[in-house]
Amino acid sequence: MTSHGVKGDTGQPTGFYLGEVTHPLAVFDAAGIPVEFASIQGGEPPVDGVELDDATNARYWNDEKFRRAIRTTLKLDDVDASRYSAIFYAGGHGAVWDFPTSPAVQRVTREVYENGAVVAAVCHGPAALVNVKLGDGSYLVAGRKVSAFTDDEERAVKLDKVVPFLLASTLSQRGALHQPAPDWAAKTVVDGRLVTGQNPQSATGTAEAVRDLLLAR
Repeated sequence: MTSHGVKGDTGQPTGFYLGEVTHPLAVFDAAGIPVEFASIQGGEPPVDGVELDDATNARYWNDEKFRRAIRTTLKLDDVDASRYSAIFYAGGHGAVWDFPTSPAVQRVTREVYENGAVVAAVCHGPAALVNVKLGDGSYLVAGRKVSAFTDDEERAVKLDKVVPFLLASTLSQRGALHQPAPDWAAKTVVDGRLVTGQNPQSATGTAEAVRDLLLAR
């Protein structure tokens, strides 16, 4: 999860998007797949999108075990990538500020992928993939099909002039083969062990694709 809590110089709060954590978590919990939480700075990350009319959000938000886990996230730089069969980057606008420049994101993502495990991200979570290079110096996303929050969706929420870069365009500049769906349509793309989703509506489908890859092992 991101640790960045403000949208640029607007003063508007942001953080990780709650439904992009709870909906995937519901998939993993139902499949018996254990999950640990990490954030860029560790501890309690800022949260956005606390929509408690969403039953899955409400179930977890009112669960003290979940809230305690969120308050005590691991610092990503302390993570031993060899312990994990997958990493899943949740979105929320904060991600576009601290994911791309984090050495920990780049190290852990590269190690997870090169260990033969799954790298996944949804909505703005693919900001984590923008600067990840593999051991041979190539971008992880180069030549691979991906899904991410689209430039049109960014314009629709009127943040295209606030974010430091447009995510889908930047992934394409890195050689990714961006696969857009219409605004707010659920879209998940699986390219080998790289799983990405377009927007909050894609959070469950992206997690289900990760689950299926893990259970097929």
